[in-house]
Amino acid sequence: MTRNTKTALTATAAALLAAGVTLTTTASGWTLPTWLQNKAPSSAPATGDGPARLTPTAAAVAAVTAPAAPVAPLPPGQTPNYRAIVQTQGPAVVGITVAGLHKASNNASGNDDGEGAGSAAMPGLENDPFFRFFRGVPGLRMQPRSAQPFRGQGSGFIISTDGLILTNAHVVREAKQVTVKLSDRREFSAQVLGSDPATDIAVLKVDAKNLPTVQLGDPKQVQVGDYVLAIGSPYGFEQSASQGIVSAKGRSLPGDSNVVPFIQTDAAVNPGNSGGPLFDAAGRVVGVNAQIYSQSGGFQGLAFSIPIDVALKIKDQIVAHGKVEHARLGVTLQDLSAPLASSFGLEAPDGALVSSVVPGSAAAKAGLKAGDVITAIDGEPVRVAGDVSSRVGLARPGDKLRLELWRDKTRLNETVPLGRADKDVQEASAAPQGGQLGLALRPLERQELRSAGLDRGLLVERVTGPAQLAGVQPGDVLLALNGKPVDNVEQVREALKSKPASVALLVARDGQQIFVPVRLG
Repeated sequence: MTRNTKTALTATAAALLAAGVTLTTTASGWTLPTWLQNKAPSSAPATGDGPARLTPTAAAVAAVTAPAAPVAPLPPGQTPNYRAIVQTQGPAVVGITVAGLHKASNNASGNDDGEGAGSAAMPGLENDPFFRFFRGVPGLRMQPRSAQPFRGQGSGFIISTDGLILTNAHVVREAKQVTVKLSDRREFSAQVLGSDPATDIAVLKVDAKNLPTVQLGDPKQVQVGDYVLAIGSPYGFEQSASQGIVSAKGRSLPGDSNVVPFIQTDAAVNPGNSGGPLFDAAGRVVGVNAQIYSQSGGFQGLAFSIPIDVALKIKDQIVAHGKVEHARLGVTLQDLSAPLASSFGLEAPDGALVSSVVPGSAAAKAGLKAGDVITAIDGEPVRVAGDVSSRVGLARPGDKLRLELWRDKTRLNETVPLGRADKDVQEASAAPQGGQLGLALRPLERQELRSAGLDRGLLVERVTGPAQLAGVQPGDVLLALNGKPVDNVEQVREALKSKPASVALLVARDGQQIFVPVRLG
């Protein structure tokens, strides 16, 4: 699932969630009837034990295997040649269908309000904030059983003539069978070389040669207001093109890992567009379409794409090592407001405020302290906290970053060797602490309590599921649960033992205390 400023978007997150607005991935968990899929009948059946392939005409094969011609640069003030972009780059855009078996949860049959419907179509999303998007989709309500079949749809694009394809990680999550369909209706079985949930990028490989490829661009050259074009398979309608402009760059999404500095656009993106390319006005891929904000489940003017340079960094690691390693600094960051900047002696609210430092982390070893403001990384200015999160998250463990800090109205420079973001350790620590709440909590250090002006509380380090859906954010301090003060994680576990249908959390955020109702049942 945004970074004009993270402050602006994060500040509205709770209100959006309360209004029913959710951040959704754009992979479709269902397929259209055959008569709506615009499919031409195959002239010859598949033969042999290999992947099924439709037999295209010779002219169609020649058209898609020819090298993509570049699209002429756009003169200032003129509309892009969308027809040329679709004709030259569209053949390298593919449709992706996935299938597999998903272990059913206890509520797989759904509740009266539709909660849980569609779990078979989108595996693993029972406690995912994106899951509500799929409530009420006809035909997706399943009865509980040990394993349920699921099918899903998405998009992708070919980046090498020998069959490397980029798509979203959530498109192929838990998939046992992945099929790639080209614009000339050839179909190939695809191997998932690897995927990275942190950035939502996956790399596929098909056994083919001389495939058409897209042209790759530089997202740093794209500016707000520039024309863009999205091509994909929304709701299974293959090779659908939609145009718009870049609405914002460097977006940090509420509740997201903040590793990705998203490109925000108003190009229409819907379920099934996930993993498809976002083209600039010259027909070069600058992003991978991934998420939308929606109150209805369909497109409402807010779409988010992963910059292609981010995707290519992840691709390189997957191809070389079969996995992705992310670095970790070990701090909790927040954006600066004008009053906060003034109180720290800064002229403008630019920078990332360190609200806490994880003991034993790379930041702690380098001497970072709560109250430090990171104003630059390797000489590049930091405007919002997401700038630091994305830069660190895309680095490799062991990489060194030169941080410019503002401490006690003095500028300092620290070189920090980054640690390793161990996903297994993070999930293991998060799972038992918040129970079905979806919270990873830890007690605050004395210095942190003093800095926050609190005498107790548990720091929210990570949030998923019901708590995230209710608007709880990383960096919040949990003060009480159902009116009872909490000083340690065990008190939270004890309060959840009775499996209440809902709880009221008292959290401290930005110097204020608010109650957040969280529905659990």
